[in-house]
Parts: sequence; C-alpha cells; structure tokens
Amino acid sequence: MADHQEASVTLPSDPASVSAARTYVIDVLAEWGLPSDSETADTVRLIVSELATNAVQHTFGLSPTFTVDIELDRDEHLRIGVTDSHPRFPKRLPAAVQQDNGRGMVIIRWLTAESGGKLTVRPTREGGKTVSITLPWTAPAQPVPAVD
Repeated sequence: MADHQEASVTLPSDPASVSAARTYVIDVLAEWGLPSDSETADTVRLIVSELATNAVQHTFGLSPTFTVDIELDRDEHLRIGVTDSHPRFPKRLPAAVQQDNGRGMVIIRWLTAESGGKLTVRPTREGGKTVSITLPWTAPAQPVPAVD
C-alpha cells in the first residue's frame, strides 16, 4: 500500500448528504482494506454521521456545502475531517443540560478517545472550520499467499 492515500468529497448541506458522506467514507475505507462489517467501520460510520449532521444542522444555512476528507498515512493513522464554511466552532454543552440534540460532539469525543485517537477543530483560511478525528489504522494485514 502507498505511504499516503487520500480521498475527498464535497456534498450539499442537506440532510440527505449525511448518508452519502457515511457511505462514501466506508466505501473508500473498504477499498483501502477495512472490512465494512468491522467494529472500526461501525465506529467510523457513527463518527462521520455525527460530523456530517453537525455540518448540515449547525451552520444555519451559511455553509451551502461541506467537504469530507480522508487520509491514510503509512498504514498507521487514519484522519477524517469535515469542513464547512461557517465560522462558529462547536460548543461543549454542560453534562447537566437536558435536550434532545446537541450531543454529537460528546459522542464523537468519546468514540475517538475510546479508539485511541484524537479530535481537533481548526479554522480554515476561508473563515470556516474543519472538525477532524485521527485514529490508529486497524485494517487487518493482507494474508501472505502460501508458496508451494
């Protein structure tokens, strides 16, 4: 496998794009060797769903699109970032707040930490932000064919 692989897709900020983002990421990772039925794929699926949902719901129509970037470095680190053009960073809600939504970043932080990764939020040059996660790459090694 190459030392560095990357893929990217830009989608409209529309609720239907959440499913498209999730499918795109899982399909790319399957091409890179991560089985779509693995526990890691399930974790990534949920993280991407939350990141994409945030990009759609919390930009208040000020970001007409969002971009999902995927990078794999040296078969060691997987980075997935979602970029939108809205300048407001995600806010951490107090644990005592009772509401039906707004828990996406809590879920993302927990899943990322549980997987041994880290979460970052950075501003873009254009005035938006990128929320990204970096996880250890856990795709199984390809079996070596037996030589007769």
